[in-house]
Amino acid sequence: MKLVTFTHMGKTRIGVASGNYVYAIGSIPGYPREMTELLAAGQALLGDLANRIERHCECIALADIHLEAPVLRPPKFLAIGLNYADHITEKGGSRPAFPTIFNKQSTCVNGPYDPIHKPGVSEQVDYEGELGFVIRRRCRHVPAARAPEVIAGYLIVNDVSVRDWQTRSPTLTLGKSFDTHGPIGPWIVTPDEIGDPHALDVRTYVNGEPRQAFNTRDMIWNCYRLVELLSTVFTLEPGDVVSTGTGRGVGMRRDPPSFLQPGDVVRIEIEAIGAIENRVIEEPATPP
Repeated sequence: MKLVTFTHMGKTRIGVASGNYVYAIGSIPGYPREMTELLAAGQALLGDLANRIERHCECIALADIHLEAPVLRPPKFLAIGLNYADHITEKGGSRPAFPTIFNKQSTCVNGPYDPIHKPGVSEQVDYEGELGFVIRRRCRHVPAARAPEVIAGYLIVNDVSVRDWQTRSPTLTLGKSFDTHGPIGPWIVTPDEIGDPHALDVRTYVNGEPRQAFNTRDMIWNCYRLVELLSTVFTLEPGDVVSTGTGRGVGMRRDPPSFLQPGDVVRIEIEAIGAIENRVIEEPATPP
């Protein structure tokens, strides 16, 4: 299934996308109305939902709705740096013995087709196409072999990065957390539709020009190992989003560097999931 959060006629709801339609889950009495609640309700409910959507859910044309970030405010938005050898090579580094893990503040979450703001305080806004996964149940100390049991599904992430702010602090949080700099979606694709999450082609385009092309098989720490590592340290919760890192081809490593400007359109495609596409605009003026 493709689990979505969407807005229709001024009301934000959750549903299942299928073909050219969205089936609104809220039509079923007693069902959750919010994505983290749906994920936490368990696999049995999702299995029941698969059998009921066409008979019991309101059907709305996909063209008539606005897709939101599937999880509007993840409890945690975690990301992995330096998880592809070719990206490490283009940065001139060596393969680390341990993954780089950082937070993107959940206020950076953005819809799959909503604009990315270029902040007035930087000229170094960059893209990073990545596979993300979403946690479906509260868990701790999950061995890699059992990690599939706690993953609700997979989505696309643009780990938008403000490079000069990224290097101003010993941690990466500032440069990774500007508002709108976490486009995710367009939906959560459940594992049964993905197959092997470690055999997916990822492609990034800027204004139609290919910038990144890599496969998730080349991760140094795959999704299951990341679940094991993260859950060793802290509890994972329904709706947590983990972005697994990017491959070669980011703007800062081009010759000369090529950063995003207003009017640019960033499109990220991942096999078996789909695509997200975001236009860059100047950050709107906001009163202090």
